[in-house]
This record gives sequence, C-alpha cells and structure tokens, in this order.
Amino acid sequence: MNNFIARELRDHILTITLTRAAKRNALTSAMYDDLSQALEEAEIDPEVRVILLQADGDNFTAGNDIPDFIEHSTAPGASEPAAFRFVRNLGAASKPIVAAVQGNAVGVGATLLLHCDLVYLADNARLVAPFVNLALVPEAASSWLMPLRIGHVRAYAMFALGEPIDATTALQAGLANAVVPVAEVRGRAAAAASALARQSVGALAATKHLMRERSTIAARIEEERTFFLERLKSPEALAAFEAFTARASKATS
Repeated sequence: MNNFIARELRDHILTITLTRAAKRNALTSAMYDDLSQALEEAEIDPEVRVILLQADGDNFTAGNDIPDFIEHSTAPGASEPAAFRFVRNLGAASKPIVAAVQGNAVGVGATLLLHCDLVYLADNARLVAPFVNLALVPEAASSWLMPLRIGHVRAYAMFALGEPIDATTALQAGLANAVVPVAEVRGRAAAAASALARQSVGALAATKHLMRERSTIAARIEEERTFFLERLKSPEALAAFEAFTARASKATS
C-alpha cells in the first residue's frame, strides 16, 4: 500500500506493517485511511484468516502525527479525524488480530491492542496513552475496555496522568500474551498467527463473536467520538496543540 503502510498476504495471514520508522511510525490521516482500507478488505476476503499488525524501526507507533492531525482535524470545515474510521473497523473485526509491539506504543498505538486477540511485546515496549495531556479523551472504546482489563485506578493513571506501562507490567495486567527480546517479537507473533491460520475458520469467528461485546464497543466508540470532537474545539485543546507545535519547532531548530 502507499502512505507508509505495507501489506502482504501469505498462507492466509495478512501482515500489515507500519513503515514510517524515521518518524517513529507516527500516524497521518492518509495512513489511517490505508489501515482502514486494509481492514475492510480483509474482513470480506476469504483468503484472509488472520491479521498480523507490526511496525518497522525502534517504535510501534508514536500515535498521531500531531501537525497532520491538527491540519486535518481542527481547520474550519474539517471532518472527523480519520482515526475513528480505523477504530470502528477494529471494533467490528471478526477475524483474529495478532500484534507484535516493540518500543513505544503511544495513544492509539496502545488502545488498538485492546482489539487484538493475541499481543506479543518486546521487552522494551512501553504503552502510553496521554490523551488528557492534549486536553482530549480516550478513543477506540478504551475508556471501557482498559478499566475492564487492568482496573479503574491503573487505567485512570494511564489516561489522566499519561503514566506509561512497561512490558512486564502490561503482561502482568493481562494486556499481552508474552514478553520476548526485541529480536524475537515478530517471530513469536508470526508463529501465533500461523497457528491461528490452521484452525477452523468458523470456530475462530464464532469464538471471537462470543468473547467480544461488539454492540457495546461500537456504542462506546461513538460516545467517545462525541466527547473527542467537543474537546478538539476547546480552548484547552487548542492551547495544548500550540504548545506541542512550539516544542517540536524548538527541538528541530
């Protein structure tokens, strides 16, 4: 695909790779569109039995590319952020999703893992969800799924204080299946994806259906969307974006 998203279908496994390593795989609107297209096509393609998400470079993703996000989300007449199409597709996915994560997984990079059925973390992985730092709110139904998974107080600290969760803590909290050395994380995830691809397609689909409250997830995504769009227009969010842009400009000058 284009826009720093690569995909390969082999042995019934669709591997989707973030390839913008030079920018820590920060996600632009165009990247979100490509990710959404990949998930939508995978959902109806009988050749795809499993989806494997991974990223090149030292980081899984730095989350949103903030300058691109500001340009496409806060300008007059801007539509909703492209991330919402992506998270709706994650929430509605019926096929198994496996993730291989190294380095930082920020924002949606952390919350998307709640929609993955198997998660393998490198020992240097850090999950960070600093939504309130930008005067925003969580997305991807994470305001419901994260407390359900790791408890309210830990999830609140993650969202409201931006406290990171390291790989070992994530494993202990039930956010991952295993923690492995960086050099082994892709291989471990690929092996799991291969094992899933050999299982009964119908049984896997039914099992995921039974384990996921899709209607609740979809409803929470839309509720979060309402708050998120309101927050985008707030003076606090605009000030946070201005401060971020100023820091970024200073860092590159």
